[in-house]
Amino acid sequence: MKVGVNLINFGPSANPASLKSWAQLTEALGYHHLMTSDHIAVTPDVQARYPGPFYEPISTLGWLAGITERIMIGATVLIVPYRSPLEIAKAFANIDQLSGGRVILGVGVGWAEQEFAALNVPFNKRGAMTNEYLAAIKALWTQDQASFDGEFVQFSGVDTSPRPVQTPHPPIWVGGGSDAALRRTVNYGDAWHPIRPKLAEFRDVDIPRLQRIADAEGKPMPQLCPRLRFRLTESPMPEDSRHMGEGTVDQAHADLEALAELGCAHVLLDTYHDDIEATRNVESAWRMLTVMAEQVLDLAGEAVR
Repeated sequence: MKVGVNLINFGPSANPASLKSWAQLTEALGYHHLMTSDHIAVTPDVQARYPGPFYEPISTLGWLAGITERIMIGATVLIVPYRSPLEIAKAFANIDQLSGGRVILGVGVGWAEQEFAALNVPFNKRGAMTNEYLAAIKALWTQDQASFDGEFVQFSGVDTSPRPVQTPHPPIWVGGGSDAALRRTVNYGDAWHPIRPKLAEFRDVDIPRLQRIADAEGKPMPQLCPRLRFRLTESPMPEDSRHMGEGTVDQAHADLEALAELGCAHVLLDTYHDDIEATRNVESAWRMLTVMAEQVLDLAGEAVR
């Protein structure tokens, strides 16, 4: 099981020097992937949860491709309806080329209605648009000359070079917990990327539900790549109220062992726990990631000790 880190690309500590330090530390510690989040128009609904400055992810990933050497880089998650699928496909193909085949496209439908309005994108059609855009992106990634005729996007004879390095295409991780999101995962994605799961529900409810949907759609079971709310504490947290990734080093270790036993391919550690003021102290997040790398993870062996 590979373990990565969520790069905090917003808030009072976000700046080029801080982002570069995040990337250098994460790669030096041996983590497997570094992923970052998406907003374009920081409208009041976005500002309340993820205040500016907010560094747009596609341009940030292009920059990260040049300042890292080994670590996978990606989006957790790119809000697909905000951009043309031709733009997304071209940008991520280019980043895959520039990074030597290290990009991951995590995707979601979005939630911020005011941001959708600012971008002139219909909020109530975001699910259907996402499904169609993902089909178009995969066509653009896998065909030398791509054509597509859908409800929301049409194009013909588009030259797609340079194509991505990864074959058949960069991995697509689909976020969201609704039945529609799980159907999107099995029909258009390679992995399910839920955010902040709790172990019992993830194991006993969510994974069986994903398997049922995959069976009903006649598709293979996607990989499991959850994003955890990562926060180390000195004292144990109550098991019935905590999310996976929260608590003592021993609790975090047990969570990762449980996820490995469930067959998870990747886990992403997210040090943001809804306290924007806490993000001013990036050194605290870096210390937790260092402790995790040194005391819990066998990163070179891609496994949990």
